[in-house]
Amino acid sequence: MSTARPSAPSASSPASQLKPLPLAVHLALTSALIAAAIVPTMAWAQTVQSPVTTLEATTVTGEASIATPSAAPYAGGQVARGGQLGVLGNIDNMDAPFVVTSFTSKLIEDQQARTLGDVVKNDPSIQVGNGFGNSAETFSIRGFALNNDDLSFNGLYGILPRQVLPTQMIERVEVFKGANAFLNGAAPGGSGLGGSINIQPKRAGEDPLTRATIDYTSDSQVGGGVDIGRRWGTDNKFGIRVNAAHRDGETSVDDENQRLTVGTVGLDFRGEQLRVSLDAGYQKYRFSQPRPTIRVIGTDVPSAPSNRTNYGQPWTYSELESTFGVLRAEYDFNNNWMGYAAAGVSHDRELGDYATPNVDGRGIGTFSRLSVPYDRDSATGEIGLRGQFKTGAVGHRVNAALSASRIKGATAYEFASGGAIDINNPVYIPRPAGGLIAGNFSDPDVTDRRRLYSVALSDTLSFLDDRVLFTAGVRRQTLKQDAFGYDGVQTAAYNDSVWTPVFGVVVKPLDYMSLYANHIEGLTAGDSAPADAINFGTTLAPYRTKQTEVGVKLDFGTVGGSVGVFQIEKPEAYTDVVTGVFGRAGEQRNRGIELNVYGEATRGVRLLGGITFMDPELRDTEVAAQNGNDAVGVPRYQAVMGAEWDVPYVNGLTLQAYAQRRGSQYINANNSAKIPAWNRFDLGARYATKIDNRNVVWRAGVDNVTDKQYWSTVGNDFAQITQGRGRIYKLSMSVDF
Repeated sequence: MSTARPSAPSASSPASQLKPLPLAVHLALTSALIAAAIVPTMAWAQTVQSPVTTLEATTVTGEASIATPSAAPYAGGQVARGGQLGVLGNIDNMDAPFVVTSFTSKLIEDQQARTLGDVVKNDPSIQVGNGFGNSAETFSIRGFALNNDDLSFNGLYGILPRQVLPTQMIERVEVFKGANAFLNGAAPGGSGLGGSINIQPKRAGEDPLTRATIDYTSDSQVGGGVDIGRRWGTDNKFGIRVNAAHRDGETSVDDENQRLTVGTVGLDFRGEQLRVSLDAGYQKYRFSQPRPTIRVIGTDVPSAPSNRTNYGQPWTYSELESTFGVLRAEYDFNNNWMGYAAAGVSHDRELGDYATPNVDGRGIGTFSRLSVPYDRDSATGEIGLRGQFKTGAVGHRVNAALSASRIKGATAYEFASGGAIDINNPVYIPRPAGGLIAGNFSDPDVTDRRRLYSVALSDTLSFLDDRVLFTAGVRRQTLKQDAFGYDGVQTAAYNDSVWTPVFGVVVKPLDYMSLYANHIEGLTAGDSAPADAINFGTTLAPYRTKQTEVGVKLDFGTVGGSVGVFQIEKPEAYTDVVTGVFGRAGEQRNRGIELNVYGEATRGVRLLGGITFMDPELRDTEVAAQNGNDAVGVPRYQAVMGAEWDVPYVNGLTLQAYAQRRGSQYINANNSAKIPAWNRFDLGARYATKIDNRNVVWRAGVDNVTDKQYWSTVGNDFAQITQGRGRIYKLSMSVDF
């Protein structure tokens, strides 16, 4: 699993190889997804007696209007019936030639999900880990990395806060499975080749909402927040949604503290033809003495220490501060044609001291100190036209879009030697002073500029009363990047354009069945040659990841599911051991089968889950002995299973259960060592009632009930592994006023 890291060289890297890491942000078009695709999993959901909040509504000016509303929740309320599919817009799940899942705010609330990682644990194709040396949440979809910087917000990259995303502002988490360059545009952060995640913000619903929540997370994290929504004006055309929260205290790991402050506001106007929204937010997250990931030196993996043991040094920390805003507008020219435009800006400031242990199979090794300031400024936007018409008996739904983004990153670093470490019995030392300094630490200079431009065209043809749908499209993507040393001198320049096509077909032989197939590509800027290569600084041509997939989706009204078979091929790059030249060599080919299930199996019983089987093979690599080996950090299988049950004789009481199983993962391409397979079990309950005619909901949960000690994920850089969290208790109470 690939990992985000401090935006400078890791503390475990030789000082001679320190260099700025790419800043991840982008633009893209309506990042997308559609609901419903997960397997023998089961999760938790549904707030009994709580008002239902809805996504920004789209006013439909006619029965067949091109302005398709946001998808309604599916039976059980945990996922939606469809979602935003990039440039293609909102599409019903059964009409989409791709696998997507759209998790709702109801699931987020009922599972007491604190961050995005807590939400996507419900998907059997996603792994969640931490960044290299820091507390960033990183993801892997279908065996390929998706860094937190490459998430999209209502279709735009580079806007959301970096590294960790809390859930207070989230209405939907839309997960797209597979390559997606046509739908969303390239992710210049260099990840997202196996899938994408789009965040939909909260909007004011039709009913007034004033909700206060207090929560507790072991060991001593206490927090509270408010969620306020109102509509006013003729036909409730104007709306406002405000969310604010604060949480502080020690986590379940000894001496590890987290403090979060977040506030967001969403304004919207819903006219007969014009719809406008404005979303803005502020977030500040501080991690004090966080337990870091570790890097394994050698071929033996140490056993996971006690879940409470903290091998992070007392002076380590990470502080993240972000402000952002997005303005979006849609206009219906008539029932068949609409135009849309969006623009967003963000500023992120990050500062931290990091100390990653480099240890052997006994858990003994060394660490160094790396201090990094990092600033990111992003501006991104899109404009598009969507229409529908007929040519004879054939229907057409066409899309044309332009997008652009500019991202600027500035960083410096200070690198100092550290000391010895035993992760089972850590010894703490004072913060090492002095060290190697690169750049202006108090006011970092620009080290990275990225510009992305693209144009996309598509047509979805419908036949036989929409029983057959065929989508064809293409995007022309231009990627430009300038890299600068810490002295301000330009070290690399990159400018390339690539066409990425898409083909998809849906056949509906029965009302409850959709057969689908797709061919789509992913795109990212090529890697830059490392310092030990004779062509140091050279940037390779863009990587094109190719996906082919076929499957079937079923929808029985209250229960749905899907089965899909896919293959994704991603190019790899190596430094030739003989010539010393860094270049393209080989590929990672992931073949897999995904099974998914969701919905309300019977009255009061809700299911959500799935299982994914994977064959992650390395092919034609530079090292012949690695050919045929498994790719780093990709388990052969992973499954999530969850359910919740409304107790028949206790009105308002719901019990929840969740199980996860993940196969072993290799830590290196030689396949000489791996972390073992593991299981995790979570339990929960909630009770909803009315007190003084107010809705009140109590929730309680226990994550990792057995307090299992395990390594959860492997990053494909530096043999980095993340330790899973131990037993965590969660409590909350919400009241609607």
